[in-house]
Amino acid sequence: MKCIFCNGELKRGEVEHKELGISLGKFPASLCSKCGEVFFDEVSVDGIQKKSKELGLFGLAKKTKVAKVGNSLAIRIPKEIAEFVNLKKEEVVKIIPKNHKEISIEV
Repeated sequence: MKCIFCNGELKRGEVEHKELGISLGKFPASLCSKCGEVFFDEVSVDGIQKKSKELGLFGLAKKTKVAKVGNSLAIRIPKEIAEFVNLKKEEVVKIIPKNHKEISIEV
């Protein structure tokens, strides 16, 4: 079988899958020997989603709106994300612009 991205050869194996930096384990997949792209089959995807749900990671990414507070802008952090990173009220965080489209917040 050929890779749909680079036409390289696909080889079967077990690949570790991480979500939000947390390992969900190794799952059967096809791995491109040329570009390194990983392709999980339907059974593997079901296993990944099951493990993600067990660990409370599935659906953790959320959309939120930017609000105006005085002369500043504020971004509300959903409860599930605050709990995941153990963020508490009045805690000092570091906001880092990564580029013109990405911001990182360090707790």
